[in-house]
Amino acid sequence: MSENRRVRVRFAPSPTGPLHMGGVRTALYNYLFAKKHGGDFILRIEDTDQDRFVPGAEEYIIEALKWCGIEPNEGVGFGDGPCAPYKQSERKDAGVYAQYAKQLIDSGNAYYAFDTKEELDEQRARYEKMGKTFSYNAVTRQELKNSLALSEDEVKRRIDAGETYVVRAKMPRNEEVRFHDLIRGWVVVNSSQLDDKVLFKSDGMPTYHLANIVDDYTMKITHVIRGEEWLPSAPLHVLLYRFLGWEDVMPQFSHLPLLLRPDGNGKLSKRDGDRLGFPVFPLTGELLDIKSGKPEKFTGYRESGYFPEAFINMLALLGWHSSGNQELFSKEELINEFSLERVSKSGAKFDAEKTKWFNQQYLRMKADSELASLLVKEFPQVGSKDNAYLTEVCRLMKEKVNFVREIYEQGTYFFEDPTVYDDGVVKKRWNEESKKFIAAVKDAFASAGDWNAAELEKTFKGTAEATGTNPGSVMQLFRVCVSGAGGGPVLFEMVALLGKETIIRRLEAALNNIK
Repeated sequence: MSENRRVRVRFAPSPTGPLHMGGVRTALYNYLFAKKHGGDFILRIEDTDQDRFVPGAEEYIIEALKWCGIEPNEGVGFGDGPCAPYKQSERKDAGVYAQYAKQLIDSGNAYYAFDTKEELDEQRARYEKMGKTFSYNAVTRQELKNSLALSEDEVKRRIDAGETYVVRAKMPRNEEVRFHDLIRGWVVVNSSQLDDKVLFKSDGMPTYHLANIVDDYTMKITHVIRGEEWLPSAPLHVLLYRFLGWEDVMPQFSHLPLLLRPDGNGKLSKRDGDRLGFPVFPLTGELLDIKSGKPEKFTGYRESGYFPEAFINMLALLGWHSSGNQELFSKEELINEFSLERVSKSGAKFDAEKTKWFNQQYLRMKADSELASLLVKEFPQVGSKDNAYLTEVCRLMKEKVNFVREIYEQGTYFFEDPTVYDDGVVKKRWNEESKKFIAAVKDAFASAGDWNAAELEKTFKGTAEATGTNPGSVMQLFRVCVSGAGGGPVLFEMVALLGKETIIRRLEAALNNIK
């Protein structure tokens, strides 16, 4: 590839279902690489397989990329550039692919094949009886119904008669195909291992292989960064570049490692997320499941309470490592640090707990006032409290939680009086002596002048000393009387925020209700 070409990369998903987090990672690495090199990041929709098309999947992909903040600068849903349209079905209608299928046939690198599905199934069955696996390739093609085995007149007759056909790539019989992968180094495959893949169908629709190559060429793609599952297709793609005379502008390939289950055994799937209780998609939604033919609901990171920047930070480190030990990166830092040379060849194990940790870190970095706004958005009922109060609640709780929703869920006592009390603490600590202490501290707080955390703590400890009570033995019980919970934020800051009237009322309720 010429060094002075502008970097252009693409993310090219198929609209066959929700965008898996592995796909988001592929999009992210393309985005980071493009931004690092001042290039272009394109979204292309590869919808050549119309049988697997799922309504709404394309819109889901676009919304997911927008939420993640990794927006392409051209492509479907993001604005046309010089290579529009960016949807393969539309490019097919514009006649983009047929000319290249014809060029491959004319150059002797592809051929027409008229075999029906039933005839090919019979061939597979026949080979199975012999203990072999059938492959449409250099060895078998002469026995089959194609333009290499039939006469020129017969081929013309079949095409003129409107007979269904496909165009297949003509793989060399015994040739080494070599290419350099920026992550894996040199990859060498013998062409005898490759079958004659279908490139084009008589209905004018290209298969993935031809459309992919033609689109990358016409869109001037310089680097193909895609998942490991496409590595077996790469030798065919390299040959197609050669067959079409485009070797000098062939993009550089990079095949990303798989995302693995938490135990490291196998590729991370939706089923793993369902089974282990974590999302594997960016957004919650419902789309048609191709296998069952029924709508299927799925859970996403956005609706589970994750910040997009935390999700992206986590994904970036699944398969890539920085030059140092840094774990938390802004988007700008990721762009500056990213390089394909530091992407691993081996699969990356997903860690759901580590993902929560990332969210926790980003939550702690948020301004308390921003968290307050997010809390009201998620729980409108807390909006009855003034903003200063909510901001202080968020300050006290942010070190204790992983998600914004947990500020409310774990801190309901900031918004309503407790009706139940931590049973373990009550059983261990509630007795006549501790009850007398709670009554004494209630009276002391009722007459307190300065209502702030430092003075309240002094009052609490002074009351303990006056009643001959070890303050450590009653502090957790006091917390339970005030909040119902055995744990929480800094105790006397919480008490100060709740206010004198609330604290006195709650201590009286505890004295009356705890048995």
